[in-house]
Amino acid sequence: MVSRRNKEQQKTNSISDYRSDFPILTREVYGQPLVYFDNGATTQKPRCVLETIQRFYNEINANIHRGVHKLSDESTLEYENAREVVRGFLNARKSSEIIFTSGATASLNLVAFSFGEVFVSQGDEVLVTEMEHHSNIVPWQLLCERKGAKLKVLPFDENGELILDELPKLLTPKTRIVAVTHVSNTLGTVNPIAEIVRIAHSQNVPVLVDGAQGVKHGIVDVQQLDVDFYAFSGHKIYGPTGIGVLYGKEEWLDRMVPWQSGGDMIATVTFAKTTFNELPFKFEAGTANYIGAVGLVTALTYYSRIGIEAATSYEGELLQYAIERLSEIDGLTIYGNAREKAAIISFLLKDIHPYDTGMVLDKMGIAVRTGNHCTQPVIDHFGIDGTVRASLAFYNTFEEIDRLYDALVKIKAMFG
Repeated sequence: MVSRRNKEQQKTNSISDYRSDFPILTREVYGQPLVYFDNGATTQKPRCVLETIQRFYNEINANIHRGVHKLSDESTLEYENAREVVRGFLNARKSSEIIFTSGATASLNLVAFSFGEVFVSQGDEVLVTEMEHHSNIVPWQLLCERKGAKLKVLPFDENGELILDELPKLLTPKTRIVAVTHVSNTLGTVNPIAEIVRIAHSQNVPVLVDGAQGVKHGIVDVQQLDVDFYAFSGHKIYGPTGIGVLYGKEEWLDRMVPWQSGGDMIATVTFAKTTFNELPFKFEAGTANYIGAVGLVTALTYYSRIGIEAATSYEGELLQYAIERLSEIDGLTIYGNAREKAAIISFLLKDIHPYDTGMVLDKMGIAVRTGNHCTQPVIDHFGIDGTVRASLAFYNTFEEIDRLYDALVKIKAMFG
């Protein structure tokens, strides 16, 4: 096992060398070097992102689209350049199809409200999957309650793979939209988005993809996938918190109504009538998180420079090694064994409650996530209370996985 690990490390040194770009990874927790395995919740930030944010506050900070002074001009220029960088990152046709939000949750709520107000009526249907994050379930539930529509669910099997044979059966003339996660934040399953889109589009049904986990785990080309909407958060792809993106095809965004109102999203306002701004601004009410947008594109540029495919490949090697090591522990069960799987491992250790496992791991300097991971239907599917989740990033190492293995062996002994 050790010789195999060394061989893998030699092959991927060019990726793991970037670890030094992340200052927080040098700290200690309870006297132990930090092992950060909670990347599914949020990723750490490279130094260049931190420096970009500080530079903006120190040198440029001014509200966008509002002022005629130089600082406002510079701020506006950087903000709109950020939009163009995101357009290129996703390969959208137009920068006007890129909406900045506060995160994937806001992006999903935007579509659920704005699309739903126009296109969903009483008796219509919305289709989600059993493995969705709560952020891609609850907004659709609220819409269905408000409109008198029906929420339908595409199930997954015991390996954590969607049962695609059921998809055509669930689609009806009343189906107005399909909402699906790109990568399950609990099971690690990478869903076949292109195939889902093909099936849905054959019935003229648009598809919204929750890309909160997917955008980090490979190159996303929204034109190639032909998705109608794609949402993600900056903080899960090495960028700052409080900034996110919604990509939407212009044909849909043009017909959708705003979900928030205020400054910058209007064209004219009188007490008799208000008219709205053009895309993308009609969906960006109020003072935008312009510094967050600039920090996000710094992260995207950094990640692209490293090489997204190379980083994802290395994470796959880490995942395979972690699965092999953890599978050596008698009584440890891994949930989610899809053929296409991102670097996310959810597991339980014998009869030990996941909170207990997570708390002891924390005292050993290892940060994991415990609970239902905002996917309670997934947890209910397996009839358990929750799991321990270790989610990996390219700055993690094989030695850290060994530390997790050793810690779990000790915890198992502690709890008998």
